[in-house]
Amino acid sequence: MSTVVKSAPSRPATSARSAAPKLPAGLFSRRTALIGSENAFRIGPQIRELESRGLKVIKCNLGEPDFPLAKHIADEVKRQIDLDLTHYCDPQGILPLREAIARTMSARRGLKITPDRIVVFPGGKPPIGLTQQTYCNPGDEVIYPSPGFPIYESFATYLSAKPVPLHLREEADFSFTGRELAALITKRTRVIILNFPSNPTGGVVSAEQLADIANVIRRKAPPQARIYSDEIYEDILFDGNVHRSIACEPGMAERTIIASGVSKSFAWTGGRVGWAAFPSAEEATVFRNLNINYFSCIPAYNQMGAAVALESPLSAPEMARMRAAFLERRDMMVAGLNAIPGITCRKPGGAFYLFPNIAGLCHDLGAIAAHRKLPAALRARTSPATLVQMFLLWNYQVATMDRRSFGRIGSAGQHYLRLSIATGLADLEIGLLRIRAAAADHDGFKKFIHEGQHLC
Repeated sequence: MSTVVKSAPSRPATSARSAAPKLPAGLFSRRTALIGSENAFRIGPQIRELESRGLKVIKCNLGEPDFPLAKHIADEVKRQIDLDLTHYCDPQGILPLREAIARTMSARRGLKITPDRIVVFPGGKPPIGLTQQTYCNPGDEVIYPSPGFPIYESFATYLSAKPVPLHLREEADFSFTGRELAALITKRTRVIILNFPSNPTGGVVSAEQLADIANVIRRKAPPQARIYSDEIYEDILFDGNVHRSIACEPGMAERTIIASGVSKSFAWTGGRVGWAAFPSAEEATVFRNLNINYFSCIPAYNQMGAAVALESPLSAPEMARMRAAFLERRDMMVAGLNAIPGITCRKPGGAFYLFPNIAGLCHDLGAIAAHRKLPAALRARTSPATLVQMFLLWNYQVATMDRRSFGRIGSAGQHYLRLSIATGLADLEIGLLRIRAAAADHDGFKKFIHEGQHLC
């Protein structure tokens, strides 16, 4: 049976959708329309629709490792449930976990971090938005990497702060220099977001680059600005790269928020345990109060599992096994993508994503010309890379993400896709075959555009 699945048959819109009651004007606040989404989840219903037709979708959209939670961590969670650790607990995070975070974070970075500066959150996302909310007034500026995790940009807009993208260049391996950062810092800068290893590019940072960035921040950033160092991929590095934190640079620990969690390192995306180390205990107390207001607390049994994950000697072999699998997948996919006409792909130094340049493919398939001819309202909601993304999904059942999904401001003319290699090697091999077939299917792409059903 061929691994390439041609275009899925169209279905009419469901009657339930068309029969939905009309919502009253002014129902939602104006700010509600300002917040974006994470498109990796947004296309989930489209994937389920295709699967409901009996089609196999190769899921390269979500950054979710395809490994089970390690047994020693799962056993601890079950043990704590049996001990009835299922009730309200400290909104800042239970002390055993905060102590484990403080110990491991301090040892790894050569810093002195105390448990009273740690706050535990339900995953790695909440502190991104809460940090912007806490340190920014309307009109204050948030500098963030683009392409980058979509919430960096969308939350700034939601809060009426000013999003200031720091565009990462492919020729610089999707990193940046202190000089590029310096050009964006103003007296209104309140949050500077760094993310190494990076989502979506897998970019890493050298010691020289990090020292240069820190020097610029010390020299130019306002004293009340905070650096948000998103280090959620800190354990997933290849080719001899090592994890480096801006907090380790002179003068940076007292102004840096270090964020991480269990989702990526321990393949525990459903555990929803993330954390941040704040520059002071006073700042941590503010975020503890936000936890009270938003979440009350995070399940204590999962927090005890996270403590074991951080400090058990059984964890290191599990993480090494995952890294080896990601490395094998990376090398296979990079070689395969680079063999497809119109696609070039750099080899990332960390995380589990590929960010291939598809400019040639967009040109060859006619995506750039097709995008130019779309009605203005639709054209503003899509891009040439989006058209290719949707063609791959609906005609070839390969779920990927477009460049716009990782920061829209200033992304016009940038033709990239993000592929997660957190899915299994066998599925990735099928996905690669399908992408190769799609790249040669000029007639199929023209038909897809003509039908105009799934262009964004």
